[in-house]
Parts: sequence; C-alpha cells; structure tokens
Amino acid sequence: MRREYKIQLKWRAFPLHPETPKEGMTLEKLFEGRMVSIPEVMARLRRVAEAEGLPLGERKMTFNSRLAQELGKWAEFKGKGEAFDQTAFRAYFVDGINIALIPELLKLTASAGLPEEEAKAVLETRSFREAVDLDWDRARKLGITMVPTFMVDGHAMVGAQPYEAMERFMKAH
Repeated sequence: MRREYKIQLKWRAFPLHPETPKEGMTLEKLFEGRMVSIPEVMARLRRVAEAEGLPLGERKMTFNSRLAQELGKWAEFKGKGEAFDQTAFRAYFVDGINIALIPELLKLTASAGLPEEEAKAVLETRSFREAVDLDWDRARKLGITMVPTFMVDGHAMVGAQPYEAMERFMKAH
C-alpha cells in the first residue's frame, strides 16, 4: 500500500492496557466482566492476519508494552524503528514473549541490529519516556481508543482490516 499510494507511515505509541502488571495477565482476566468472546475475537484476528499473510500465534496472555514502546522510540531515533517494531510484533503476537521484561527486550534489540548495551541504558534511564507520553497524550486528544487506528487527513479507520478495506479508506481520503 505504501508504494501504491506513496504514503509514509508514522507509528505512534498507544497505551494498550497500561494497567497490565509486569508478569502479564491472561486474556480471560483482561476481558473479565465484558461481553467479549475471546475465541471469536481471536478467530477474527486470525482470519484477517491469514488474509494479509501476517503471522499470528496462539495468544493466551497480554503483556505490558510500555518499555517496548520506549525502546521502539529509541530504535526509530537510531534509524531502525521498523526493524525493531517487526521484531517486537513477532515476539509478542507470534511467540508470546513477555515484552515487559528487560532481558527479553534486550534480545529483541540485538535481533533488530541495535546495540544491546545502549538499549540497556535507554531502558534503565527511561530516556524515551517523554516521547511515549507525548504519543499517549496525542491519542487521548484525538479520541483514539484502540489499535490499530489509521488516520489520514483527520479521518480514522479503526481495527485490523483487510487490504481492500484499507484501499477503500485511502481512496476516500
């Protein structure tokens, strides 16, 4: 889609369940008390992922992504944002890795071709905390409540969508 529409993606951090503890929580616990069928949601995600050729594992847990977002901002600053994002996506959504844990994040950093010692310092000093805070604040101000949300000229498309839906969205805006 980037080539067809000559668009440039700008990834923003989003507060996806920031209350999630470091050890993570089951999806059942996360959606407790809500009228949500986890098997139905996961089946829909799987259909969309398969249609788009995206890998998706048997996810049973959610993990706090705050530190991964901060590391992602640093990776972007280093010119390796996309490599890190793809590595973190695979770790979380395919392999079920707890991306709240610093040792796991450092492994991802190395896999994305980034200096591990520098990444460790970024995580210890939280030097990209403010950049993530600004993205979270922007999402609140724009009324974004879930990911992914795609925005073009003030118009939004929410949720994982098939390519055809995204193409209609791009043509309309």
